[in-house]
Amino acid sequence: MRIETCYFCSSRIYPGHGIQFVRNDCKIFRFCRSKCHAAFKKKKNPRKVKWTKAYRKTVGKELAVDPTFEFEKRRNVPVKYNRELWTQTIDAMKKVESIRQKRVNTHILQRLRKGRELEQDRDIKEVQRDLSLVKSPAAGLKERKKLEEEQENDDRIEESDEEMEAEAIEVN
Repeated sequence: MRIETCYFCSSRIYPGHGIQFVRNDCKIFRFCRSKCHAAFKKKKNPRKVKWTKAYRKTVGKELAVDPTFEFEKRRNVPVKYNRELWTQTIDAMKKVESIRQKRVNTHILQRLRKGRELEQDRDIKEVQRDLSLVKSPAAGLKERKKLEEEQENDDRIEESDEEMEAEAIEVN
């Protein structure tokens, strides 16, 4: 059973599904559904259509460069059936899939981490901008009273110093 890929959106096409379009130069285009076929006929660019894998790869939302993609390349050379080769192939496929899954997960985590950092920066800026809405008017009331008392004491000391200077000038 050969699973093809859609020419437009790169999704899987199982046997008996999808649409085939053969151009005059005998190039075969396979589409998973009529949506992809219609977009192809309208000469849409898959890298500019947001729901395709090509768009996701060009924008950086999916892994674009990964050596495990080399295993997906089509091989049209017929191989004589061999049970050992068959089991080794299945094991290798599982191993490749697990490696790919790990890499995809780390890629997603890196993207999420970056978004989380941006969100935290945005939140901090918003809180700093609207601090009056968050902060209670009673918050820091004791500290303000202490500061006011200290300022009054400083003012009194300065006034008394000025009075002493004035008296010293009068005496001379």
